[in-house]
Amino acid sequence: MKPSSLSSSSPPQPASATAGRMSPRQWGLLVVLAGNMLIDALEVSVAVVALPSVGTDLGLAPSTAHWVMTGFALGFGALMLFGARVVALAGRRRMYLIALLAFAAASLAAALSSDPALLIATRFVKGFCAALTAPTGLAILCTVMKEGPERERAVSVYTLFGASGFTAGLLLSGILTSISWRWTFAFPAPVVLLLFALCLKLIPADEARAPGPRRYDLTGAASFAGALLLLVHALSRLPHEGPADPYTLASFAAAAALLVFFVRHERRTPRPLLRLELLADPGMLRSALGAASLNGSYLGLLLIVSYQTQAVLDWTPLQTGLAIVPASAPLAVTALVSGRMVGRFGAHRLIAAGAVPPLLGYLLYLRLPVNSGGYATTMLPTMLLVGAGFVLSFAALNMQAVSGFPAEARGEASGVYQTAVQIGAAVMLAAVAALLTTGQAPPGAPRTELLAGSRPAVWLVTAAGAAGLLTALTGVLPRRRDRTS
Repeated sequence: MKPSSLSSSSPPQPASATAGRMSPRQWGLLVVLAGNMLIDALEVSVAVVALPSVGTDLGLAPSTAHWVMTGFALGFGALMLFGARVVALAGRRRMYLIALLAFAAASLAAALSSDPALLIATRFVKGFCAALTAPTGLAILCTVMKEGPERERAVSVYTLFGASGFTAGLLLSGILTSISWRWTFAFPAPVVLLLFALCLKLIPADEARAPGPRRYDLTGAASFAGALLLLVHALSRLPHEGPADPYTLASFAAAAALLVFFVRHERRTPRPLLRLELLADPGMLRSALGAASLNGSYLGLLLIVSYQTQAVLDWTPLQTGLAIVPASAPLAVTALVSGRMVGRFGAHRLIAAGAVPPLLGYLLYLRLPVNSGGYATTMLPTMLLVGAGFVLSFAALNMQAVSGFPAEARGEASGVYQTAVQIGAAVMLAAVAALLTTGQAPPGAPRTELLAGSRPAVWLVTAAGAAGLLTALTGVLPRRRDRTS
């Protein structure tokens, strides 16, 4: 699930538009861009359900198979800021169309691949394509649609498609993986090619760019992406090699060195990808940490559930997808009213309230190995509590992240926030997969023992949920003290 931010540019008005009403061409553009947003959003959930089947077919343990999910998150998060720079310099229309073609090609390559390295590479490419299209699609809408009811309607539809994509991906992947996991990765290709053909006619041409040097900051992008890749690689090696392995330690050290280099480089370069002062804003920092905890713990839990249900409980992929739906569907249902909720109750209150239900859900899930009863008494309460947390805090985190900045800086701030969301997912997925591998019971062990093998991973998810709650409380407690002083 990935929110997007509004562009603050003032759009030229198309001649066919009338106040509060959209022309057929504008409706067509909205449907096409929102459709691609849905495809981007479901790319994560389709991998959640398909991952055990991919691992079984390709002979991958969870500590390696997680890269199918993590690769997408890294491509999206590590290159989000670089993607925004590329779009700004090379043009929205051009890069959107190129990203669609690359996405379709990567989908076909993933479906046909029997090489894990190639499969993971295609997921990274698709993550980068999503980093190019998701925010760019919204920016195009805000350029074409007139400010006021027309733009608000378009943004609502776009947001609804994005929020619904995760749930749609669970169900679609459950059906397709029952046939073959390869269909799960292949089906976006023809859809995206159709969207590409429509976009050729509907996306307006880019405005002429002012002459001057084009500073893409390839050094910054490469060092940041390299640091994250090395960090996740080191985490993935831990269950096999142990923390004292020289290569693993060297990977951690290299990741830290690249991150330090990235920070120093961004401070010195004339046009940095990341203005570090953005992170000094309290609202941004709390939102970035809170959203990283929420998204990371959520996807970590789904990874655990997917392996438990399919590898231990012998559920079908469709049963797994249906089991997870209660955690994602509530956000899709309430997406259109989330802005009004924030306006009524305040972002900081909703974020604090929203951090409580997931933590309670994770704590409840810890009892599963002991009380492995039916779905309604074990997994369902956790899924409903996690879904409630997203309903309360998802939009509030997004709005709090950018609210402290002037309108012209909010697009940049949103990119920083989205980067944090995806980094949280990538790091947590690697760590959870490592613990799942280490905690595996031998084949033939009793079912309760097999379920208990995931307990360390669930504890990590719970710790991330607790960190999210503590972060959220820092936005509430100071306000209380201010009112009583």
